[in-house]
Amino acid sequence: MFKKILVPTDGSGLAAQATATAVQLARSLNAKIIGVNVIDPFPYIGIGDASAVGLQAYLTEAKTAAGQALDASRQVCEAAGIAFAGDTIERNVVYEGIIETAEAEGCDLIVMGSHGRQGVKALILGSVAQKVLTHAKVPVLIVKS
Repeated sequence: MFKKILVPTDGSGLAAQATATAVQLARSLNAKIIGVNVIDPFPYIGIGDASAVGLQAYLTEAKTAAGQALDASRQVCEAAGIAFAGDTIERNVVYEGIIETAEAEGCDLIVMGSHGRQGVKALILGSVAQKVLTHAKVPVLIVKS
């Protein structure tokens, strides 16, 4: 059924729950897990001479955090005997990066966490999970907090 499962991670507890769910599913299907962490490369707006330094510091920190998040997913997969490959990508729109990765890697399922926000919070904060669910061409399994 599913042979390649994409699991986006930001290193949060919710992403860890989604990884654990994906591992259980991968074990039952003999599937591989692909991890991805999407960094927004331009959220920092520096002023004057400090802008280039500030941007570089942000990217360094973001890549370090991404590496830690992917390493945590890798450890969970390896402990369960599940094949894992992961990468960090840079995209201005996180949900697009997730969908592009699913397509590029030939994934046939996306498993990701969602806070399940409703009402005004969902409207104001938006939801990466909702956007992936809406735009993905493959099935999406949402793990809610």
